Amino acid sequence: MPYFDTASSAPLHPVARQALLAALDEGWADPSRLYREGRRARLLLDAAREAAAEAVGCRPDELVFTPSGTRAVHDGIAGALAGRRRAGRHLVVSAVEHSSVLHAAAAHEADGGTLTEVPVDRTGRVALGAYAAALREAPDGVALACLQSANHEVGTLQPVAEAAEECAAAGVPLLVDAAQSLGWGPTEGNWSALTASAHKWGGPAGVGLLAVRKGVRFRTVPPTDERESGRSPGFENLPAIVAAAASLRAVRAEAAAEAERLRGLVDRIRARVPELVPDVEVVGDPERRLPHLVTFSCLYVDGEALLHELDRAEFSVSSGSSCTSSTLTPSHVLRAMGVLSEGNVRVSLPRGTAEAEVDRFLEVLPGVVAQVRERLGAPKPAQAAVAPDPDPVPEPEVALVVDSLGKRCPIPVIELAKVIGEVPVGGVVVVLSDDEAARLDIPAWCEMRGQTYEGERTADRGVAYRVRRRA
Repeated sequence: MPYFDTASSAPLHPVARQALLAALDEGWADPSRLYREGRRARLLLDAAREAAAEAVGCRPDELVFTPSGTRAVHDGIAGALAGRRRAGRHLVVSAVEHSSVLHAAAAHEADGGTLTEVPVDRTGRVALGAYAAALREAPDGVALACLQSANHEVGTLQPVAEAAEECAAAGVPLLVDAAQSLGWGPTEGNWSALTASAHKWGGPAGVGLLAVRKGVRFRTVPPTDERESGRSPGFENLPAIVAAAASLRAVRAEAAAEAERLRGLVDRIRARVPELVPDVEVVGDPERRLPHLVTFSCLYVDGEALLHELDRAEFSVSSGSSCTSSTLTPSHVLRAMGVLSEGNVRVSLPRGTAEAEVDRFLEVLPGVVAQVRERLGAPKPAQAAVAPDPDPVPEPEVALVVDSLGKRCPIPVIELAKVIGEVPVGGVVVVLSDDEAARLDIPAWCEMRGQTYEGERTADRGVAYRVRRRA
């Protein structure tokens, strides 16, 4: 069964498995002890740290192992903020950071700190000008800035090196979440701190990395102990750490060739999906992106139903659609980008993916989407787009109200699509909805279908979204 969700967790690399089994026999003792077994464990731990530091591009004494990538993010942000408390209490992050960064930012705000979320464009990339402005225009001193190296949902690469230059000019340390990219190569630029997670590159779960450059003001938030330079308390999971470092070295040795091969497969998906499936939006930067990841959204499709049907067809994929979330809110990444969220599919190919598996996915996908759309009563695929009349004959405004209160994605958009043809060109359809996803999906539908979105207003219940027919 093809597994296409390596962005969530990559399959265990064969080298990781071999190293893990060997370390279970050799690395079970306490590496802080001076007897023979302890010294043997210390040698394994030191070798793993040196291998990981070489891959990261830092000194071994700048890197510690943590119990997870999330723990590395939380400890890195908390320690940097605590170390620079005199400089200020403002934190700058991008709007598309991983939830672990945003959770740490929320905790910082709850503790009295301030926060700026820098917006992104429709490809998910941060504008350097806006990022630099956030550093300069903060209401109080900026203690820390955060920027992921690559987005976990759409694969867009962020301008980390350039952002690091802006941070250096402003005297602000930059923490980089490199979880998605570290297996493909080092993070460029003069960053101050870096985090990563082993299960993203094919190492075992339960191992994170936190690197903090010398000279960066950093104070570990207690309670602490003597382990990992006092920055990550608790007994080290040495077998997992050894496996993580060994697999990181192995995947980096394979990265160049595998990246070229997977990029070709992803290019095929990016090109073929819009040809095979009507009303699809491929999102993320088409060029400056991770080599193995592609995300697209399908109009008139329930994301959860789509994932279930693909699973029945033996494909494991992920989604940022609100329909697949217990919160019923769309992905914060897709929301920040302003792109369609309904029917969202993220495909992230593991190393070794065969061309035949991608070809079969492309064969299966159109039928699965059509089946889900038919089940939901979606309108038939649109014919060739009709250009709007550049100088239409003035019509009296006609307002048709669609009551979609209590209905979840993608039903409000489906009902809008069914009735838009009932008003004359220049007429208006008002959609009433209390689904948070409608705020994103109705404007996205208008852009895809050549209609005009005129904004929203609060209604007695929910929100009224106003759409004017242009075509």
